[in-house]
Amino acid sequence: MSSRCEVFLEILLAIMLPPLGVFLRNGCCSCEFFICVLLTLLGYIPGIIYAVYAIVVRGAQPDDEYWQPINP
Repeated sequence: MSSRCEVFLEILLAIMLPPLGVFLRNGCCSCEFFICVLLTLLGYIPGIIYAVYAIVVRGAQPDDEYWQPINP
């Protein structure tokens, strides 16, 4: 779990350069990163909106627990 300070700095970086904030949260080969790069190239504001969404909402849900099988 990330601290509030880490999340705040990632959001600040996402406002200045949206893919950088997503990169710090998810890495460079993630789907979120490529979507953020595409949206930033198409328009700066959609890139910022998606970056904040990817950091705050998607970052709070760990993918490992989501993809566990129902019957182990």
